[in-house]
Amino acid sequence: MIQAEPVTAPDLTDLPIRSLALKDLRQCADLSEDRGWPREDHKWGLLLAAGDGYGIDAPDGGGLAAVCVVTRYGPAHADPELAAIGMVLVADRYARQGLGRRLMTYICDDVLKGTPLTLHATPYGRPLYEELGFDTAGSAEMLCGSFRPDSTPPPPGTAPVRRATAGDLVRIVHLDTEVFGSDRTHVITRLPAFADRLFVAEDSSGELVGYAAIWPNMETHVIGPLVARDTVTAQALVTALAATTERPLRTDVDVRHEELRAWLKDRGLSSLAFNAVMTRNLSCLPGDWTRRWAPVTVAAG
Repeated sequence: MIQAEPVTAPDLTDLPIRSLALKDLRQCADLSEDRGWPREDHKWGLLLAAGDGYGIDAPDGGGLAAVCVVTRYGPAHADPELAAIGMVLVADRYARQGLGRRLMTYICDDVLKGTPLTLHATPYGRPLYEELGFDTAGSAEMLCGSFRPDSTPPPPGTAPVRRATAGDLVRIVHLDTEVFGSDRTHVITRLPAFADRLFVAEDSSGELVGYAAIWPNMETHVIGPLVARDTVTAQALVTALAATTERPLRTDVDVRHEELRAWLKDRGLSSLAFNAVMTRNLSCLPGDWTRRWAPVTVAAG
């Protein structure tokens, strides 16, 4: 009689990493929910369409054990000028067993070796990213609440704001590339379908000086991206977008924009959290931060 050898379960950190597709959206949302995050199906759809998802299947057959999304920027997908890492999640039952480090090491040292990287880190995740060579380059404040419009008229010279049209898209992409510092056409051209509203601001000569979108995320509406030449223009875009919804607003504002953050708080938004903006293989983010007020989503940089 031949006795079968006992089957040894593979070490979690030896599990294979695979590419994700839109068909994995539900499992990604399930994993968000498992960790106490909102499901955010709509946002996952954008990230998996415009970016590249990577995941580890749970050995117990219960969906994904770990996941993250990479959004590449620049003209060449294979050789990006910048890549953002987001939605780094490990199922609760597999937490603190090395899966997050395994996935991040694979992304940083194999998939994106040598590529300039950025991510938004929670206080919980920041120590791991520091061990992997990320440095803190800034901070963003997450704000949320019911917006109360300003009762005073905008100051003279405020750029008029209007709904964007199809003819504006090329100009929006051009402005965004200038401000962001890298081409992200594949993200920006998805905004008309992804967002509920897309607004632009023009000066008296018709030059585009700002744009912003508002998109649905569970019980809130998120304002992002928000690009504007100055605080007054940013305020005008937020006010116009806020008037289109009765949901609470949420946005993530670079902490250096102190005047806008104070203005939002005066109008009903409250601080939820501060996340560190971290980089690897570059000292600071490219582009013009003075005109970059809020990202599409922190998961995409």
